[in-house]
Amino acid sequence: MESMLNKLKSTVTKVTADVTSAVMGNPVTREFEVGRHIASGGPGMSWRIYNGTKKSTKQEVAVFVFDKKIIDRYQKFEKDQIIDSLKKGVQQLTRLRHPRLLTVQHPLEESRDCLAFCTEPVFASLANVLGQWDNLPSPVPTDIKEYKLYDVETKYGLLQVSEGLSFLHSGVKMVHGNLCAENIILNKSGAWKIMGFDFSISSSNPSDAEPKYVCKEWDPNLPPLCLANPEYVAPEYILSVSCDAASDMYSLGVLIHAVFNEGKPVFQVNKQDIFKSFSRQLDQLSHLSPGLLSQIPEEVREHVKMLLSLTSNVRPDADQMTKIPFFDDVGAMTLQYFDSLFQRDNLQKSQFYKSLPKVLPKLPKRVVVYRILPALTSEFVNPDMVPFILPNVLLIAEECTKEEYVRLVLPDLTPVFKQQEPVQILLIFLQKMDLLLTKTPPEDIKNSVLPMVYRAVEAPSIQIQELCLNIIPTFANLIEYPSMKNALIPRIKSACLQTSSLAVRVNSLVCLGKILEYLDKWFVIDEILPFLQQIPSREPAVLMGILGIYKCTFTHKKLGIPKEHLAGKSLPHLVSLSIDNNLNLSQFTSFMAVIREMMNRMEAEHKTKLEQLHIMQEQQRSLNINQMNQSEETKNTPSPATQVRDVNTPLRWLLTLDVVDVLTVVWGNVQVSLTLEEKQRLAKEQEQAAKLRSQQPLAPQSVKPATMTPQAKDLTSSLLNNMTSLKNLSLNSGTRTMPMQGGTISSTLPAGPTMGGMGTMGVSNGFNSPMGFQTGGMGMCMRPAAPGLYGGMATTTSTPNFSALTQNQNQPSKPNDMSALDSLFTSSKPKVSMNQMAPKPAPVATAPSPWLNQFGTGQTAPMQATPMGMTGVQGGFGMQANPFFNPQNFSQPVASSTINAGVMKQSASVNNDLKDLFG
Repeated sequence: MESMLNKLKSTVTKVTADVTSAVMGNPVTREFEVGRHIASGGPGMSWRIYNGTKKSTKQEVAVFVFDKKIIDRYQKFEKDQIIDSLKKGVQQLTRLRHPRLLTVQHPLEESRDCLAFCTEPVFASLANVLGQWDNLPSPVPTDIKEYKLYDVETKYGLLQVSEGLSFLHSGVKMVHGNLCAENIILNKSGAWKIMGFDFSISSSNPSDAEPKYVCKEWDPNLPPLCLANPEYVAPEYILSVSCDAASDMYSLGVLIHAVFNEGKPVFQVNKQDIFKSFSRQLDQLSHLSPGLLSQIPEEVREHVKMLLSLTSNVRPDADQMTKIPFFDDVGAMTLQYFDSLFQRDNLQKSQFYKSLPKVLPKLPKRVVVYRILPALTSEFVNPDMVPFILPNVLLIAEECTKEEYVRLVLPDLTPVFKQQEPVQILLIFLQKMDLLLTKTPPEDIKNSVLPMVYRAVEAPSIQIQELCLNIIPTFANLIEYPSMKNALIPRIKSACLQTSSLAVRVNSLVCLGKILEYLDKWFVIDEILPFLQQIPSREPAVLMGILGIYKCTFTHKKLGIPKEHLAGKSLPHLVSLSIDNNLNLSQFTSFMAVIREMMNRMEAEHKTKLEQLHIMQEQQRSLNINQMNQSEETKNTPSPATQVRDVNTPLRWLLTLDVVDVLTVVWGNVQVSLTLEEKQRLAKEQEQAAKLRSQQPLAPQSVKPATMTPQAKDLTSSLLNNMTSLKNLSLNSGTRTMPMQGGTISSTLPAGPTMGGMGTMGVSNGFNSPMGFQTGGMGMCMRPAAPGLYGGMATTTSTPNFSALTQNQNQPSKPNDMSALDSLFTSSKPKVSMNQMAPKPAPVATAPSPWLNQFGTGQTAPMQATPMGMTGVQGGFGMQANPFFNPQNFSQPVASSTINAGVMKQSASVNNDLKDLFG
């Protein structure tokens, strides 16, 4: 790697040193920057050609340099002859101005080391192209080594040389005297230019019709640079010391032969014995063999044979050669027309440019890019011709690589992007927008191309707007998303809303519909769909365009319309449009088909959501029930007093909660999106709960609870005490309280109904008074004293019904049932019922106790709902099943059979009832 870098460094250093030494001190360097050595040419290939630029204008030029070191081996007078000859050639070239002659940009300048002058940009000499690489840099430039002439280039190049000779012979009355491959220069665009006028001869009588040319005798002793190339010189010049315009035509014949034979002339000349060589050449020229011209195209072969004739009068002149059929080639004529464009008017130019697209595909790319393209772009200064030139330029751009497009085409197109007149310029650019966006760099697209598109959308011409809207979808995928979102879409929407043209409005909608796929979902929902409701017109075409955008958005896989937007905005808009009177039956059917499709999908999506939500609620509900049942199973069977406390606790706790808290308890962590109706119902329930909390609670009287002795120390005393207590309590009509968890309940119940919407269960306190409790909801709750009491709502207190005992005071008392004390006796003794020990009074008809019938085996109290556990639930576990959110459950009338519970029959065995109660 290091050796390669060193080699490169030495090469660059050598080239720089050569250039510096070649032009050091020459006045040319004051105005021109000398660059790389690119070619060689001129008499004896003595001129080195460098590329360069003018310092003031940065204009590209070619710098010809003759290094005087080449002639160091000659004597001083010979050096002077060579220098004088070279000076003459350059000076003559500088005075002559013609498209077929090399154009001199700066005259010859001489310094102590070199001669130098500047010309138009040059590629190489024809001799370099044909393989003569003398005085070229080492290694030979690749572009010269691999250069191959196309037929059209050869034909047109020879035609250019013929035209140059015609100018010299007819216009200037001059003979070139040294026409050869080394004096033909190919400029940068490929045109063939004549130079090397070192041995030119002007007419001695230019005013006469027949010019006379005086030539010098051939002197073999002169240095080669002071003599013309003998292989191209006409025989009469050497043998008879005479020349005329026909002598140059002989040189043209040799040049044509060399072009088609890899640079080889017709004959090889021995420069040491040139006279003898020419004598032999005369014999061969008089009898040209067919094989000598075999490589020359057949259509020009006869003309070449005439040009090589020994008789000068037989040779065609330059003007005749320009008109031979060989040059009637489409490509050659096209190139020739470009070279004479400055002579044509606009009408002739427009006709030529219209037919040019048919010719361009037949020409080689190099010819088109480096010959035709510069000629076309130079005409951009004529605005009237731009619409005719632009299609051809863009056609050439399609064949260029991206690098060639950026380097050769784009710089000339950039000013044209900004032209708005004539309007055809915008049309042509829009039609080739895919080409521009593909090959133009992103920065230039942003700065030049897209602003042109924006101007087209906002153009005052309806035709321009229509075309632009039709073309935009074809290259939408090449536009960057930010530019489309922030610049293009707003202009399309503005054009649709502000235009008075139905065609523009419809095309705007069609354009939006086609580019929806390049937009994101939320931009379409937020910007495009609301825009549709702003369109004022109701023509059928506009309505169908709106429908099309809705349908495309709805059915597109990437986009889609959410069901919320469908229900709230899209469907109402479409339904209102569907009944427009301007729509026919087919259009109405199209609207309804889209509406049905939207409705079906919205229904399916929302139904799926609700089903999933229901499943989640059921799973959470089941989980809560299972947990509550498991917790109940782990508890021991509670005592009667504990049961009362268990019933009262959840009741009082729930009544102190807010409705939202109750929902949290009931539904757990299930998140539900409530509808408007559900929210209204919830608000009402919150209001009712607030009223309930604002009521003054009842204040029950506090009575010391009775205590029960779990175990008697003395059997006789315990028996007597129990009997006395039972008797006293049965006759006592006062009130007493039971111990409650977190509060008390009244021990006296009114004679009102004890059965509500839910079933009731009787709980005994060990005495002869029943207490009715209602089961349902979150637990067991007390029934109200009457349906209208407390507004039909449940309360924290309720009074048990002891009225049955007070009503029976006037009747004979029945014997006390002592069977509950049987368990106190040990199993070793015979079991004797306490009823047998008590005195047996006469039977008296007594009213049945209402609470005994609830625990008897013969009859049961009617139940409206299936009995459940203390904390169980029935039906749906939520607001609908919770009685706190259904006040009507507490105000329903009860059956008459429930009210008349006091007339129910007494149980057959009081002993069995007590055993059921105490276990």
